[in-house]
Amino acid sequence: MSTLPVFRWHLAPDGYATRRQLRARDLRPGGQDVAAQLERPRRRGRPPLLAYLYRVDLAKPVRPMTPGRWRAHAAMMRARRTCPECRQDAGYVIPPTLGSCVTCAYPEEQRAA
Repeated sequence: MSTLPVFRWHLAPDGYATRRQLRARDLRPGGQDVAAQLERPRRRGRPPLLAYLYRVDLAKPVRPMTPGRWRAHAAMMRARRTCPECRQDAGYVIPPTLGSCVTCAYPEEQRAA
């Protein structure tokens, strides 16, 4: 088993990128294995933060959104905005901590206002 090259934070050579950096360039790893890793040291004996790097020359373009994917995405977002109690579109993504829209979660405050 070969070990990955390890670079210090901000010192990776050109030609390597993280997933987020690839996505910013409209690229994806495309099935390639991790090529290297970055290590960011931390204080007080904590383990370093790691970031995996991929080779830019082996990256592939992101797949375009098809009409079916757009419909599925819209349905998913609609489900996240729909209150399970009043079945209304809240106009925002309902926080999982509340589990319902603000109006249903705090009805007494809505009457007082």
